[in-house]
Amino acid sequence: MNPPLRRILATTDLSAPARHAAERAALVSQETAAQLDLLHVANLAPLERLRQLMGSSQAELESRVLDAARSKLVDLAALIHQRFGVAAAPRVVAGALLTELARESDALAAGLLVCGAKGESVIRHFVLGTTALRVLSTTRCPVLVVRQPPHEPYRRLLVPVDFSPSSLRAVRHARSVAPGAEIVLLHAFDVPFEGKLRYASVDDEVIHHYRIVAKQEATQRLQALRDQAGLSALGTRLLVLHGDPTFRIIEQEQECDCDLIVVGKHGEGMLEEMFLGSVTKHVLAESQGDVLVSV
Repeated sequence: MNPPLRRILATTDLSAPARHAAERAALVSQETAAQLDLLHVANLAPLERLRQLMGSSQAELESRVLDAARSKLVDLAALIHQRFGVAAAPRVVAGALLTELARESDALAAGLLVCGAKGESVIRHFVLGTTALRVLSTTRCPVLVVRQPPHEPYRRLLVPVDFSPSSLRAVRHARSVAPGAEIVLLHAFDVPFEGKLRYASVDDEVIHHYRIVAKQEATQRLQALRDQAGLSALGTRLLVLHGDPTFRIIEQEQECDCDLIVVGKHGEGMLEEMFLGSVTKHVLAESQGDVLVSV
């Protein structure tokens, strides 16, 4: 049984793309009955130069910036309530985005962070920074990166799995965020030592046989994972494909018409524990739709 999603924290820089993220968070809140908080983190560091130009005191200038941000966030909360019937609590804090995001997430015991894919966003830090990964890893909270304007709840989720311990968590996070969606479980595989077999001039028919065996084994493991996660056979599609996972994931996002990809933050190994895995980075960079990064 998957634990229900109880609280969602959506971060916004008050731009139009960030508004899409807040609206998606509202849709998820509507579907799951989770409480929704809207967070804007105001970076006051650049204000010193502006203070010199305007002749205002630091405290006065900071107060103006925070009041303006708070007013915009209250307006956004009102818009969300009008459109989705969801009461969102606005929160404005000053500081560095990642530090404050981690602090607020922990304080609220948020079960999901939601952010936009552009602007001063978590995604930029995810792909380009390593400090961000360390900060966010302490929250132990999945992050939903929103690229598309939301028009309806998620209909079909693509969940690539490698059978590492993070696979089951990714499936459960997928179900908690979109309880009514169809789930496509994808495993992309290679035949062990296939390159060496070809180098040794092993017959293609033998290699093809190994592929068949590998696919059968992977299908059985995928069925076991589906059952362990408590997914129904009718609402779950199993895909086992030969090839590079990074290519197959992006290919099947389009092929299966999926509106959300759910990926684990890492696979196995010490370095993967510390930083985003290469497959996850590729999905974040290349996917057309939204991405949920599980932990």
